[in-house]
Amino acid sequence: MGNKIRVGIVGFTGYSGAELVKILERHSGVKPVLLEHRTQTEDEKHFLNGQRERMPWSEETLQNGDLGAIFFATPHEVSLDLVPQALDAGIKVVDLSGAFRLRTADNYERWYNMAHNRPDLLTEAVYGLPEYFRNVTKMARLVSNPGCYPTAANLSLRPLVVEGVLDRGAGIVCDAKSGVSGAGKKPSGKTHFSSVTENFSAYAVLTHRHVPEVLLTSDLAEHELSFTAQLLPVHRGILETIYVRTAEPMSYDDIAAIYTKNYKDEPFVRIFPEGQLPDLQSVNYTNFCDIGIKADPTTKRVVIVAAIDNLVKGAAGQAVQNMNLILGFPEAEALL
Repeated sequence: MGNKIRVGIVGFTGYSGAELVKILERHSGVKPVLLEHRTQTEDEKHFLNGQRERMPWSEETLQNGDLGAIFFATPHEVSLDLVPQALDAGIKVVDLSGAFRLRTADNYERWYNMAHNRPDLLTEAVYGLPEYFRNVTKMARLVSNPGCYPTAANLSLRPLVVEGVLDRGAGIVCDAKSGVSGAGKKPSGKTHFSSVTENFSAYAVLTHRHVPEVLLTSDLAEHELSFTAQLLPVHRGILETIYVRTAEPMSYDDIAAIYTKNYKDEPFVRIFPEGQLPDLQSVNYTNFCDIGIKADPTTKRVVIVAAIDNLVKGAAGQAVQNMNLILGFPEAEALL
């Protein structure tokens, strides 16, 4: 442990936070430290059998805890309060909440229904989608980890938008389905077992707060994208079925060539062969985004199927990718 960099985790008892702990414990260059930012429940006091180092969230910890970086796996309200304190102490931050993903306070207020008290950090934060923004991420002190739905959507859509092959007037439909862990660990009436089991439901239709991340990153106008989130009766995993039309007839090979051009050197994006489509079992417990393609040149219709683990590539795994970048480790360390 002697030369390992100490990294803090705030929100370590949640699903994403617990996933972070698991990943970081197999990392060759860091040591996870559990940061307690509030009074723990009796169950939380015994989290992970009490075997990991814990420290209280305090000014003394920030100044003298020898932390090279801090992860925030917290609600956006908590991140808004605590992240500036970590930055003021000179500690680099990877925030898994939505607190710093958007670029303006007005846009944040519209989608999150609350005012943003640090618009200066909105303009500073780097959106941590490594496949596109790793070079600026390496220099950042604040990385805003992408949401789970936008990770799969942007990796699927951005190459097609950039290449200009879509008939954007025809609209884009993203039908996105997630396991219940995407709603977080705190139970609600909609996520209780009796509400979820043997059920399938849509939610936040046309108002989901992940929509602006897709618009910003893939350079789309709001009227071009119809996004619907749906709750699957499973614990983890996201599968998105994305429907587009191309401006000219395009085959599987044509579309696959665009993805290959963008992702041939990317260790965590896998393009499926023609005739094969990903599912949740192909990605769960991994940091991969799997993409499958079905194209009909006659009608110019293309269906993209993308799958990720919402707790890994959609949260903790991607956060570790970003930490690796800002601390100078190989990007895939602890993730393959």
